[in-house]
Amino acid sequence: MNDILTVSGLNKSYGDFSLKDVTFSLPEGCITGFIGVNGAGKTTTLRTILGLTSRLSGNIQFFGLDFDKHERKIKNRIGIVLDDGCFYEELTLSEMKSILSSAYTSWSEQDFKRYMDLFSLDPKQKINMLSKGMRMKYALALALSHNAELLIMDEPTSGLDPLVRSQLLKTLIEYMKNGGKGVFFSTHITSDLEKAADMLIMIDNGRIVFQEEKDTLLDTYRIVKGDSQYLTEDVRKLFLSVSETEFGFTGITKQISEVRSYIPDVITERPSIEDIMLGNIGGAK
Repeated sequence: MNDILTVSGLNKSYGDFSLKDVTFSLPEGCITGFIGVNGAGKTTTLRTILGLTSRLSGNIQFFGLDFDKHERKIKNRIGIVLDDGCFYEELTLSEMKSILSSAYTSWSEQDFKRYMDLFSLDPKQKINMLSKGMRMKYALALALSHNAELLIMDEPTSGLDPLVRSQLLKTLIEYMKNGGKGVFFSTHITSDLEKAADMLIMIDNGRIVFQEEKDTLLDTYRIVKGDSQYLTEDVRKLFLSVSETEFGFTGITKQISEVRSYIPDVITERPSIEDIMLGNIGGAK
């Protein structure tokens, strides 16, 4: 399986925040979720790899091509959906489309009309009259209408109602059925990734915490519940994070076999992606 995007040793600083040696790769044919709490570095990473903000160091390749040498060619092959939209507010959807479509060699008016109909968008409507959900649908319609091989999306479902979120996720899954595609999807709403993601990358405080297949990740971690009397110093070391109440403890671990050797009758549960994300942050702290 070929990598559709490779990022190596990416560093950037501004104010009191830094990206620190960010390194990861996106395999072709996967929806990759980019997770982390607000302020972890998701948006900064995406904007930096797209050349929308400068970097101190690092190498970025799309489709095996160096971004610095082939930026225009690469951007012709990717679709971008950013949270801020970057649209001219006073234009109609049709007028904005006319400006953006001229930048792509493979623009498909047929695809654009199909997505506009699918999302119930009126091309005569002005952008400043769109709700957040409609803006996101419009951005996705544009991104999907020039035969993009990779979609890069920054918090596309944030602030949207469940129905709109479901429609967007369904559209992404349909897009991936064409083969040879990829989606890089940043979000702090991890429940969306339970439904759609194949791969997960977590960032915290500007550093990559892990990159793993979603199913492998969910099989590796376990939530453990038990009596606090068993939380000896050696047992505590087996957990990424532990919370305690008067009724007992709840922890998350990657070492469930070792935990069972200390606490044979312990109660275990399969975690959610959010559990894993918060567990890793708890461990870092």
